Amino acid sequence: MQSTKEEAKSLVVRAYQNADAQRWDAFVQNSAAATFCHLSGWARVIERVWNHEPHHLLAETNGEISGVLPLFHVKSRLFGSMLVSSPNAVYGGVAADNSESGNALMAEAKRLAKQLQVDYLELRDTVETGFGNDGDLHRKDLYFSFEHPISTDEEALMKTFPRDIRTMIRKGAKNGLTAQLGREEFLDEFYEVYATSLRHLGTPVFPKRLFVEFLREFPNHSDILMIRQGDKVAGSVLSFYFRDKVMPYYAGAYADFYRAGINNFMYWELMRSAATRGYARFDFGRSKTGTGAYEFKRGWGMETKSLPYHFYLVRAKEMPNLNPTNPKFELMIKVWKQLPLGVTKMVGPMIVKNLP
Repeated sequence: MQSTKEEAKSLVVRAYQNADAQRWDAFVQNSAAATFCHLSGWARVIERVWNHEPHHLLAETNGEISGVLPLFHVKSRLFGSMLVSSPNAVYGGVAADNSESGNALMAEAKRLAKQLQVDYLELRDTVETGFGNDGDLHRKDLYFSFEHPISTDEEALMKTFPRDIRTMIRKGAKNGLTAQLGREEFLDEFYEVYATSLRHLGTPVFPKRLFVEFLREFPNHSDILMIRQGDKVAGSVLSFYFRDKVMPYYAGAYADFYRAGINNFMYWELMRSAATRGYARFDFGRSKTGTGAYEFKRGWGMETKSLPYHFYLVRAKEMPNLNPTNPKFELMIKVWKQLPLGVTKMVGPMIVKNLP
């Protein structure tokens, strides 16, 4: 006679091992809570480029993965010791099928943060899950994300944008801007315009190796779009692809082409290209409130959502403020804008390694 009693569930939280990669990624691909930044490939790139210490966690229910939490210990001479999910990522935090798995992962992450004696644990959540929040998680709504549906009906898609955006897109075409999709063959040109753009903003640049590794790790889910005017590079964007989304992640444009509509034209061309390959969503990433990037993205009329990043304080007494709008960074930003490009390429990677 069969028992009518439901079999007790066995929930285990343990450290990720390299042998788990395939199962981990299968879970990420099928979990509504997971993102491109949760993939094991993202973690491998971060580990190879920065040598941050990985502490990824996974939850298993009856032997099946029911939740994941990518984590890196970032030891910074400039900003302290942090346990972050995940460095260089827009998104992170716990991705779990149920509250039991989510709460168990958070409990282990807190224990680990205390064991490592970090200043704080940072979780770059996309939604408010409530996992592991016993009143000891601090929420910071510094960033907003932007998304928009795309389709191969270009006329209909164009009409979803405000008139001034449409005008600038058409202006790009009238000024002779053209788009070409590629990968490693465009990397040098991409990096030059990207580094130039970041210097203009007063922001330290990532090393070229980061982009080399991303392209290598995701051969079928990344590319570089080059925008030219004749034989001159006007701008470029390195994008990732996940499920039905295209994610323009790293981009830059030369100031000489601003009046020609380079930025609007570039993202429009990326939308067109992605839609023809079956992608249905344009994920414009995150931007800080009060910045030019935030205003630019908001101007497209896209779906805007606050990103509820959470912090669990261990040694720190208050949440970190690494926002470039922080007055203590004002002088450094001014100086950075005046440095020769070659200097920023050499020094920038040494600085950003210390940033989460």
